[in-house]
Amino acid sequence: MSSQPAPTRSTARQALEQELSRLRTERDTVASTLRDSDASVGDLADAADELQRANDLRRIDARITELTARLDTADTAGPPRDDRVDVGSTVTVRFTDGSQETFQVGETTVGSDGSLVTVDSPLGRALLGHEPGDTVHYHTPGGSESAVVVSLGRAD
Repeated sequence: MSSQPAPTRSTARQALEQELSRLRTERDTVASTLRDSDASVGDLADAADELQRANDLRRIDARITELTARLDTADTAGPPRDDRVDVGSTVTVRFTDGSQETFQVGETTVGSDGSLVTVDSPLGRALLGHEPGDTVHYHTPGGSESAVVVSLGRAD
């Protein structure tokens, strides 16, 4: 699988653009509360608050950069492939404990009904490009896992 960004569906693109807009507003708010670096901060509580706001600003800036790059480089997606797991596919997988679940593979959880696995998740990354019968391996906080792609189709 390539390291190129996955094509973006129009609803996911709108959700990413909304998140970017919200983050830019949040960034402006947080940035306006930071003091000039030469100004006296006050007591230890003030210094801790200032440090937290600076950390928040770095986190927001990193996410803004990530979203901007994703939106700038992603093509608009066509329909998902019929032969391999793709963004927009509905895929049924069987886990090592024998349980089966059906997921839609998507880019964002915005508007999700809970039956979605994102392409940024370990399972989502592992599934992309595979076909029925393939075993995929992925890492979770609990260790390595595997699942078998049982079937796939398009999301309704």
